[in-house]
Amino acid sequence: MPKLLELATKNGFDIVLPSSQNYYPDLTFIYKKDNKIKYAVDIKTTFIKDSKKDYCIVTLGSHGAYFTNRQSTKNIEFPYKEYCGHFVLGIIYKQAENIDDTKIYKIEDLQNILSVIKDLKIFFIEKWKIANDRQGSGNTANIGGILKKESDMINGNGIFKNDKEFNDYWMNYGKISITDEKGNIKKITKLSEFRKYKNN
Repeated sequence: MPKLLELATKNGFDIVLPSSQNYYPDLTFIYKKDNKIKYAVDIKTTFIKDSKKDYCIVTLGSHGAYFTNRQSTKNIEFPYKEYCGHFVLGIIYKQAENIDDTKIYKIEDLQNILSVIKDLKIFFIEKWKIANDRQGSGNTANIGGILKKESDMINGNGIFKNDKEFNDYWMNYGKISITDEKGNIKKITKLSEFRKYKNN
C-alpha cells in the first residue's frame, strides 16, 4: 500500500478504498484535477500448486447487478460506467516445500525463518486480457480468469479479442437462448457459441 500511495500521489491521484468488504474494486484511483477520471484496480492473488500443470485460477469480479446495470451502486464503490478502465494487480506465487510449521524461533533467529512462499511474480494488466468465458466459481456470478500457464496470465494471452467483446459477452452470459445441433434450447455460456450467435 505505501508504494501504491506513492505512485498515486506522484501522478496526481487519490486512492479510495472500498466502503464494504465485498465491494468492487479493491482500489479506486481518482484524478485530483478531474474526479470524473477514475480507474478500478482489483488485487488478485493465486498460487501454483503443480508446476507441471502451471494453472492460475482467479475470479475477476461479478458479472451480476453492477456489471450488467452500469449505473448500479450495488456492491461497487462507484457505478461501473464511471470507471475509465478496469485493471488487475496480480500476484502469483508457489508454496515453499518442507516448511516445519511447528518449529519455534527466538527473536534473534528472525532472519533464519524460511518464507512459506517462493517464486513471487507481480503483474499489472487490463482485466479483459486475462478473462475466461467461464464463471470463476460455481455458486456466485463471478467472471473467471484464464486457466492457462502463468506466462499467459502475466502477458494477457486471454481469449477475448478486445474489451468490447469481453463486456458484451459477460453482460449477456447465460441470458441468450439458442437451439443446439440436437434441437435442444440452451443458454449461451461459451464464447464460441456467443461469436456464432453474433455472426448470425
